Amino acid sequence: MNTALPITRRLFQRISSGTCLRCRQAVRTQWQRNASRPSGQRPISNSSSRKGPETPRVNQSGGGTAAPDMERMRAVYKMRNRTTMFYTLSVILGTVAFSYGSVPMYKMICQTTGWGGQPVRAPGHGGSGTEDDLASRLRPVEGAKRIKVTFNASVSDVLPWKFVPQQREVRVLPGETALAFYTATNKSDQDIIGVATYSVTPGQVAPYFSKIQCFCFEEQRLNAGETVDMPVFFYLDPDMLNDINMKGIETVTLSYTFFKAKYDDNGNFKAIPLPPS
Repeated sequence: MNTALPITRRLFQRISSGTCLRCRQAVRTQWQRNASRPSGQRPISNSSSRKGPETPRVNQSGGGTAAPDMERMRAVYKMRNRTTMFYTLSVILGTVAFSYGSVPMYKMICQTTGWGGQPVRAPGHGGSGTEDDLASRLRPVEGAKRIKVTFNASVSDVLPWKFVPQQREVRVLPGETALAFYTATNKSDQDIIGVATYSVTPGQVAPYFSKIQCFCFEEQRLNAGETVDMPVFFYLDPDMLNDINMKGIETVTLSYTFFKAKYDDNGNFKAIPLPPS
């Protein structure tokens, strides 16, 4: 049953009792249209006729406009994964390069700045500074207190050498040069190559302990049973007198340690055997 007919009829009866003829005709025409429309069909409103084209819906089953969106998302995630992979490879390569370069870099920084108790190389020696700069520093400071420099020597457990300083101590003024000697003896029946490292204590003296000539970080080959003298030519920089951290420093110790080089008799690389436990 058409539910719109009783409503329209009541509306028509109410309007026809107190309205003009023109309004009654318009209501009658509308009532006739509703009466002729099949049951269940809603009248078309004017607002719906004014609407623009309906927006196409996304097909949830994977067709329609969903395919381009999925391709775009895949491209974005692919680019993100590629960027992450590049960053990860860069970090890995940087870590490997730093691990290989850290040892020589650390040695260079220590020799330049005296960090870690490493004596610095004197200006004008080894390509740094000028000879005039070196000559201006090699002037003993008269009236300054002499500083006692003691010497220490040791060898690795796997190196069959005897390594000792020839003097126990020397006393020098800041800016005064000094020459000391170490003696190394190969007690084995084979030729051995050794390398020496050094340090200065207290650590705050290291930036002012300048060596002009020494045997450090250089391969020293001793034949079986051979004994050699190794010189150390050094001075204490006069600038140490202006450093407040050097107040009260009266004794400086220079220590050398010899290690067996990682080479065999033919010059090929060879791992250093560990000492017996």
